[in-house]
Amino acid sequence: MKRKTTALLLSGLILPGLGQLFLGRKIAGIALIMAMNLLLLLALFVLLRGASPLIAAKVTSGNLSAAEITTALGGVAGFGKALLAGFFFLWSFAVVDILKNGE
Repeated sequence: MKRKTTALLLSGLILPGLGQLFLGRKIAGIALIMAMNLLLLLALFVLLRGASPLIAAKVTSGNLSAAEITTALGGVAGFGKALLAGFFFLWSFAVVDILKNGE
């Protein structure tokens, strides 16, 4: 029970997949960690791609407001929300997986 609790804390609070690795389920742990990293990198790419024209235009003037950034990111908001949903789905999956398949 203590191993399951530790694994649950690792996957739930630190990084999804760490709990699976702790329990010796290497393939599941590595797959979850890789999926989370892929989602985070994709989200960063989408955000930078959406904001880069605005940032490039404002580099010389120096004035960049939060409202302008929000407006610039409006075009990628739907995709960003989908990425965020995927991120939380994977996190939830990792926790539920430990609860169901933990030792």
